[in-house]
Amino acid sequence: METLPESPLARIGVDAVALKPTEHRLDLAPDLPVDTVAVDFEGRDAVPDPATLERLADTHDIRVTVPVRADGYDPLGDDSALAALPDEVGRIVVAGNPAYLDEHERSRSITPRLRAAAEASEAHWIGTESVERVALAVGGTQFELLSRSTHADVRALRAAGVEDDVAVYAPTVLTSDADAILDALGGYVARRQRVRDRLPADASTTASATGQARETLLAAANEYALVGEASTVAQRVRSLEAAGVDNVVAYPARGLDAVLD
Repeated sequence: METLPESPLARIGVDAVALKPTEHRLDLAPDLPVDTVAVDFEGRDAVPDPATLERLADTHDIRVTVPVRADGYDPLGDDSALAALPDEVGRIVVAGNPAYLDEHERSRSITPRLRAAAEASEAHWIGTESVERVALAVGGTQFELLSRSTHADVRALRAAGVEDDVAVYAPTVLTSDADAILDALGGYVARRQRVRDRLPADASTTASATGQARETLLAAANEYALVGEASTVAQRVRSLEAAGVDNVVAYPARGLDAVLD
């Protein structure tokens, strides 16, 4: 019998995949060679229906993002969307991206809602972006964004005696082609303050970037994402695990076809 080649995603050895409903085909999720699939929140209009989540849970450990300030997900207020989640679906509790919240939602206190959501969910993950100390105090799997300081930060946590699991979200582009990397990740890394500070005014963040802007964006892509051929990315995944990361969560920035074919 002919042996089918491993997909690029299988070769890099990540533990989980993060999917965005507006960007990824959720019907392909059962084919993902990982244990866990995390479904991100992109606004109420993009939330998968409970039946879809139940089907995904047949093949994977499914987790969904719970933005605790958003109507429907507020454990101290309107929690109707939370109540609709299937029992087998795990939660990643987060403060919530302000881009998906209205002015009233953005004004809500974060800390008590993170605590309440965590207490209501066993084995939760908690997003640390902008609320690192609160997340650590609340406890649970610390869900961090990959950055240039991730290795040092995780080692420091372990040295301090922190035993909670650590999961790291890493946008992933499995190619060494600079243009493809910039088209997929230029806008993402350009939102980082230290990157914005180094970019020339009105610089392109796509493959059309040139000069200093291009160099800055490509360097940032290597710091804030997993980029390169599968063998190169696999080495970075192993180095993260050696530093103390328990789950490396790949976000396929060029779509699922690019990591499954």
